Amino acid sequence: MIELLVVIAIVAILAAILFPVFAQAKAAAKQTTCLSGLRQIGLSFAMYESDADERLPDRRDLKLSLPGGFKPWTSWPPSDPRAGWAVLVMDPYVKNSAIWSCPSTSGSSLSRAIQVVQSAGDGKASNYWLWRFDRPDSPVPLDDFWGKTQEQAVSDLQQADDPTVGIPDGPAEVELAVDPYFPRTIPSVDPVVKGLTAHFGGRNRVFLDGHGKWLRDIRENP
Repeated sequence: MIELLVVIAIVAILAAILFPVFAQAKAAAKQTTCLSGLRQIGLSFAMYESDADERLPDRRDLKLSLPGGFKPWTSWPPSDPRAGWAVLVMDPYVKNSAIWSCPSTSGSSLSRAIQVVQSAGDGKASNYWLWRFDRPDSPVPLDDFWGKTQEQAVSDLQQADDPTVGIPDGPAEVELAVDPYFPRTIPSVDPVVKGLTAHFGGRNRVFLDGHGKWLRDIRENP
């Protein structure tokens, strides 16, 4: 009996040590999957541009007409960066529509946030954000990219002089798509989602030139 209790105690100690390790490994795998999906999204945009005289898509009509309409919330973010419209536009260039849903977001509290998930119909949806396609304004704002070439997009973003973006030198410094995040430091963020992010301590991003990488951000904690 004593030997059995000792074995049980050892197993319990090992489990307590290993479970966090397994959880971290699982989270890292999901983060890698998300980054891979974002890179494929970046590639789909590049293929679209190749077929559209090197111009980014202009589907402000979809921005207004998808289920829920434009910005169906009153809290942060102040615009609507959801990417449901892109799921439809990029469909001819995407072999697997699952790339639009980060597994770290699916099934989490973020998956229930109206500011994150947007249906594109036919069972397809996105839970990524496209900040440079976040308003349907006409004319297109300097910091939005509807119908612009990459060169014009970068030039306009430089002119916009947005302190949250900085002054990019080229497409490699311009964010295209990103994991959803709700900073703890912004008062207008809904308390229900404040501090939530798809990944602990930061987010994945893909840039206008198609490369992706991880960004650490101390404002983000799930």
